[in-house]
Amino acid sequence: MASTYTPLGVELQATGENAGTWGTKTNTNLQLVEQILGGFTQQSIAGGAQTTALSVSDGSTGATLAHRMIEFTGTISGNQIVTIPLDVQTFYILRNSTSGSHTVQFKYVSGSGSTFTFSASDKGDKIVFAAANDGTNPDIKTLAIGTGIANVVEDTTPQLGGDLDVNGQDIVSTSNADIDIIPNGTGDVNLGADTVQIGDNDANATLTTQGTGDLILNTNNGTNAGNITLEDGANGHIQFTTNGTGTIKFNDLAYIPQQALTSSSNAVAWDAQAKPNAFHLTTENTTFSAPTNNTEGSFICLEINYDGSHTIAFNTVFEFAASTAPTFTSTDGKTDILVFRYNGAVWQEVGRTLNLSES
Repeated sequence: MASTYTPLGVELQATGENAGTWGTKTNTNLQLVEQILGGFTQQSIAGGAQTTALSVSDGSTGATLAHRMIEFTGTISGNQIVTIPLDVQTFYILRNSTSGSHTVQFKYVSGSGSTFTFSASDKGDKIVFAAANDGTNPDIKTLAIGTGIANVVEDTTPQLGGDLDVNGQDIVSTSNADIDIIPNGTGDVNLGADTVQIGDNDANATLTTQGTGDLILNTNNGTNAGNITLEDGANGHIQFTTNGTGTIKFNDLAYIPQQALTSSSNAVAWDAQAKPNAFHLTTENTTFSAPTNNTEGSFICLEINYDGSHTIAFNTVFEFAASTAPTFTSTDGKTDILVFRYNGAVWQEVGRTLNLSES
């Protein structure tokens, strides 16, 4: 009776067979077993799109198929397929060391069973089980390891022993779940990016504390800090609203920077939104035009410094006390100061100080 062979090439000697060569064949079998248990080999799959069939070598060592770890090498210019015979039952550690942005698929030679594919960018490692669980459609089952990790959904409490590198990809949650970033003990959460965005598409974004503690914004860890700037987009408002009967409290000086208004062709244009606290150094007789970008309930302040004896007039949108404009100083070296409030239609005078010495 002749010898038979396992799917990985180990020779099963029949009783009475191989007289005189039994020892040699046994040694070869032992080498094969050692190779299957822990052998490493490289398999070049260089080239364009193709299929590379790994075949059994009955009764001899060296077959790529009969090694524990297989490293795929070479520069590939198309998607690759690597196949094994339908009856192979073992597990492999696969490493994709190819160059080129193309997929590498590992599968049985035929059938509709499951397969494993290295993505075009996956140059990692994978443990795959050749199940031989069906004579026609056997499955390749997978377990991610090392840099080949692709899916840890079954692990509900994953832990890492080092830094997490997501290779520029997103960290997202499913089923409307929260993503919690919690430091160990009293540690901090440090965000190293120059810009941190919050919010989901066009929904409102909320920055809040979980308990009753204050929300503190500072720069440079609160030492020799820079400016804290609030900016809006698309001409929107920046609103400060307290909870209930609370007030808005400024512990330090709050001020609106003073900005210059200039006269051209005997007229002064005034953007009330951009320059609510303005000053004008006279250069000619002039009239203050109706301000633009007015907001009901807002205040504007004007300081007029006379650099010569120039006359001053105001558009009719400015309403003065007793509906009569004051007699402006119009004297070189003097200053007039006026304050107005917008009621939605006109700028009503709420205060004036005239004939101050210019400082």
